[in-house]
Amino acid sequence: MFIVTLNYLVGLSEVEKYLSLHVEFLDQCYDDGIFLMSGPTEPRTGGVILATSPSKELLELTLNEDPFFKTGIAEYSITEFVPTKSMKELSYLI
Repeated sequence: MFIVTLNYLVGLSEVEKYLSLHVEFLDQCYDDGIFLMSGPTEPRTGGVILATSPSKELLELTLNEDPFFKTGIAEYSITEFVPTKSMKELSYLI
């Protein structure tokens, strides 16, 4: 499992121009079963994605298709972790 941290490289007015394309990208990743949860940070300087992927390299390839990345709007940091505990409602993720 991976925690993806997205950091904006431009102001929010520029981010807003590409937001609908970014949301389409997110929707496709949810449909593909890659993304489990996502949302903006507070303050709104980027976002966080909880993802699953067979490898970090494959996840990087996926993220490279995000319009935010392609247009230089944002950069990503990927942290891999192995969950060992969860609340019972999320135990299927372990």
